[in-house]
Amino acid sequence: MADTIEDFLQSRPPTPERPLLGQTVLVVEDSRFASDAVRLLCLRSGARIRRADSLRAAARHLCTYHPSILIVDLGLPDGSGLELIEALDARSPRVPVIIATSGDDMLEATARAAGADAFLTKPLVNIAQFQETILSLLPRDLRPKGLRTLPTEDVDPDRIAYRDDLAHIADLLSDVESPRIFDYASRFLHGVAKTADDTALMSAVRDLDRRRAEGEATTAAIARVVGLIEDRLRRERVV
Repeated sequence: MADTIEDFLQSRPPTPERPLLGQTVLVVEDSRFASDAVRLLCLRSGARIRRADSLRAAARHLCTYHPSILIVDLGLPDGSGLELIEALDARSPRVPVIIATSGDDMLEATARAAGADAFLTKPLVNIAQFQETILSLLPRDLRPKGLRTLPTEDVDPDRIAYRDDLAHIADLLSDVESPRIFDYASRFLHGVAKTADDTALMSAVRDLDRRRAEGEATTAAIARVVGLIEDRLRRERVV
């Protein structure tokens, strides 16, 4: 007998309106903004969601829970999501569906080679794309019966989570000495800005990355990125 309304809903078969009923998603994502987008996608689709913000947190979750779907960001604070994908692809029993995600679509081939069943480029906000990708990887008996209308809208993640992500990166950029930390901050910020459709911030991050790659001075480029972040933090605070 189901203990909660959520348990009751999860015990029901999938429907055209909620095609992922019965599925549990573990999203391994350090961005609160991107995580909230996946939360809303799961809510609209009927799936239960759990979140881990690092490789270490994901390992703890996987010792206790057995998700049917794993969505892994490739840039995590304590390593690459590719490590987790490789480990779980080799595990028996395997997580049925493993999906990699990143703001860098050039990483798709690498993710698939590591064992990912699919790759979704950020921003991950479109309901139809989310549902169709997962359903195409699930066994036919776990898919909803009959015809269904694909939703056309995108989800709109929480702007407070966006502000929290920006504040986190602002702290990192204020005192960055390690190249590894700098690389992480750059990847994180690019993914967050892409999810928020913040083209000015994405452009500034790309310019900073280019200057670093070509060995040019980065002081002005860092100041530009930090200035844009501070401007957005002020605006989000006012809102």
